[in-house]
Amino acid sequence: MPRRLLAAATAAVAALSLVTTSSAAQADDGPLNYVALGDSYSAASGVLPPDPSAPLLCLRSTRNYPHVLAATTGARLTDVTCGAAETKHFTTAQYPGVAPQVNAVGPDTDLITMTIGGNDSGVFISAILACGAAGILTLGKGSPCEDTYGTRFEDTVRDTTYPALVSALNAVRAKAPGAQVGILGYPWILPATGGCFDRMPVATGDVPYLRSLQATLNDAVRRAAAATGATYVDMNAVSEGHDACKPYGVRWIEPVLQTTNPVVVHPNALGEAKMAAQAIAVLGLG
Repeated sequence: MPRRLLAAATAAVAALSLVTTSSAAQADDGPLNYVALGDSYSAASGVLPPDPSAPLLCLRSTRNYPHVLAATTGARLTDVTCGAAETKHFTTAQYPGVAPQVNAVGPDTDLITMTIGGNDSGVFISAILACGAAGILTLGKGSPCEDTYGTRFEDTVRDTTYPALVSALNAVRAKAPGAQVGILGYPWILPATGGCFDRMPVATGDVPYLRSLQATLNDAVRRAAAATGATYVDMNAVSEGHDACKPYGVRWIEPVLQTTNPVVVHPNALGEAKMAAQAIAVLGLG
């Protein structure tokens, strides 16, 4: 065999050996060490059955997207998601006996997911409640919430929630510098226009107002991910047409009225499964 061909063949064999060895080592590593952090959208608060290992106040379900993701990928799950969590609860205790969430993260953690930020400063839930109350008073007419609050909610997200998200993600990264970190956006709660006053008591003119607020929140999550080296799992496109105004079996978010979930304006089991599927696709876990 000519010397040039012999050298090429030797290099090919060496490369094949390296790939084989690498694959075998990867297989020997076992399942991913996966830690799930986050709030009620990650905990699937209100979805049955509840997780018997979770603190009662966390309202965590065994059908939340972390459990679905772990079952699908074979990852080894540590789930510390907790309803009502804010970014500060990554580093401080949320309830007595409930440790800061980043305590579950360590140098051996391979994968981390979360939804977080929606509860910060009470801005998002406050907006939903305020706009619902205003909508009832006007029987669904006009835009009473936007007329009253203007840009106040979105200003808070940009000025307060965004830097809190960056701090929370940096705290996670400090505990697990080698882990893959994914932060999910929030699936759409309302359609772009119109609404459904019989199920979501928001005035017609305030539907785009609240939709814009959610878009601002998701953009803050996206920007925080980019600033900290995390991966943003965008739910905007995939959740379009699955908001709380859609019929059961289509919607991913449960409405305030005519709901199947005692924790309203939160994902149902279908929504959690779809959040898991999107995380798996975006994070390359398939």
